[in-house]
Amino acid sequence: MAATRYRRFLKLCEDWPRDVSKTGPDLGMFLRQRVAAAFREGENTQVSDPEKCDQMYESLARINSNVYRQRFPRVRDTSFTGVTVEECKILFSGSGQQMDEEKKGLWKTLMKRFSSKSPDDDPEKPPEK
Repeated sequence: MAATRYRRFLKLCEDWPRDVSKTGPDLGMFLRQRVAAAFREGENTQVSDPEKCDQMYESLARINSNVYRQRFPRVRDTSFTGVTVEECKILFSGSGQQMDEEKKGLWKTLMKRFSSKSPDDDPEKPPEK
């Protein structure tokens, strides 16, 4: 019976979509790692709690097949903040590093603009002779 559970989880991992817009690990990659850790011995792995394992599989399968999205359709494709789906994808795609760099650039610009000392008074910069 463990072999059947293992094959079902493998099939679920194969069917789970990859988020190509994401640069780092996504939910599918996390799921594959967890299945590999849980079934270290492959089909020979003994499952300690078969009911919990089956329940977890069924839950993940429902999420993967969009059962809840079809059961509870959204009226609009935005959230309470007004952010669209595309904007959310960009935000969560792993481009956070790029956004951090932009924030640093803005921070430096603001610091230069509102700083009371001139750039020549930088204490880390050695005085010119």
